[in-house]
Amino acid sequence: MITLGWILFVAPIALALYTYAAYPALLAAVARRAAAPRRTHNYIPSVSIVVPAYNEEGQIRGAIEALIAQDYPADRRQILVVSDASADRTDEIVGEYKAHGVELLRMPVRGGKTAAENASCPLLRGEIIINSDSSVRFHPEAVRRLVDAMADPSVGVASTRDVSVTRESGGSNSAEAGYVGYEMRLRRLETRAGGIVGASGSGYAIRAVLHRIPVKASLSRDFAAALTARVHGYSAVSVDGAICYVPRTSSLRAEYKRKVRTIARGADTLASHARLLDPMQSGLFGWKLLSHKVCRWLIPLLLIPAALGLLLLSKDHRWAAVLFAIAIGGGAVIGAAACWPAVWGRPPRMLVTATFAAAANVAVVHAFMRVMFGHDDHLWEPTRRAPVTADASHAPRGS
Repeated sequence: MITLGWILFVAPIALALYTYAAYPALLAAVARRAAAPRRTHNYIPSVSIVVPAYNEEGQIRGAIEALIAQDYPADRRQILVVSDASADRTDEIVGEYKAHGVELLRMPVRGGKTAAENASCPLLRGEIIINSDSSVRFHPEAVRRLVDAMADPSVGVASTRDVSVTRESGGSNSAEAGYVGYEMRLRRLETRAGGIVGASGSGYAIRAVLHRIPVKASLSRDFAAALTARVHGYSAVSVDGAICYVPRTSSLRAEYKRKVRTIARGADTLASHARLLDPMQSGLFGWKLLSHKVCRWLIPLLLIPAALGLLLLSKDHRWAAVLFAIAIGGGAVIGAAACWPAVWGRPPRMLVTATFAAAANVAVVHAFMRVMFGHDDHLWEPTRRAPVTADASHAPRGS
């Protein structure tokens, strides 16, 4: 007999199977029927590369040099660093590259990443705008590959393929690489099936006409870019050849804080484009948006009802009581991982992976609590990451 306990317990399992197994399989089936993308050669539009920065004296030099080294005509390229009222040597270092055409816009007071990007719009001269980050490094061909994708007039946004890198063997937060790799494979399928539902915050290109559409400072511009493109009749794609090297966060705690902030802003961004969730209006895009974003966020939110379902089932089923005890023990795993480095040194890879997965789910619940009770995440605090060196960029460990 189907009881409330069974419904509460089975719902998140069924949703997880759909989100992480059935959805990619359905995407692959749709992709096989899709037409090949259009190609246009000798497309060399003017581009403006925007790099927001807040107190990035340890990173900004490497970011600028990687952009100067891009395989793209210098006379067709503008590089603008937007300093969000940095209090360190960021502005001074940017000034050293003035002879290379690097420009600086200093915000008088901190306003957050999206506000800084909004303020840069009047200064941008490119037909294509490329948004990046000071902590990441573009492969020398990344800009050209992004622009090549934009040669298709139906494409409004082109996103990089992120590669998670570290110079430490077994490195800090190694589970992050697996998540990034899965996300990039999913975006590849979505691209083949008509387009992605969110661009990478590490790097993406967008047509200037779309970039200049105002975005509230409290929202996530990279997520909003793909939604805005869809509203205006364009698609957003992921470009495999546009490689962006993203250093892994230094700790689980730092990654947790980043996820809470990103998901909370993402939920607000999605709410501002809620009409796109209706597949009757937005078609395939609405289905992908529901499957990729909403279903993924719902799974952790259903875990508490699932635990209640196990508790109800445990009255009649011994296996349910055992699973309930294991679920309770999951909290101890998170605590052990948080304390492990201070007591025993580097934790085992299996413990890191299990804790990363558990913390990612808790972060979703935390983020939605912030959304429900109000939050103020627009004053962006960048996730501090170890610099990516030239050696790491060309020979990354993990992806």
